[in-house]
Amino acid sequence: MMNDKAIPLSFLMGILFQTGALVWYVSSLASSIDTNSRDIARHEQQLQSLTVIIQTQAVTLGRMDENIKSIRNIMEERDD
Repeated sequence: MMNDKAIPLSFLMGILFQTGALVWYVSSLASSIDTNSRDIARHEQQLQSLTVIIQTQAVTLGRMDENIKSIRNIMEERDD
């Protein structure tokens, strides 16, 4: 019986193909992670911007409400 330690070419090609596919997959994952990180940073900036706008609008709305109450009180005093 002959001791055949040769590796078939198809086996080597399969290993090389799988290694290439793994490298491509990891590379695409890294790219996706980078894209997601940039998107998260952009969304955080937008959220901070919107938070400031909402707070400003809340203050303005409160002032408008107080002005309307004052006008209503003045009008009620005139009716009396």
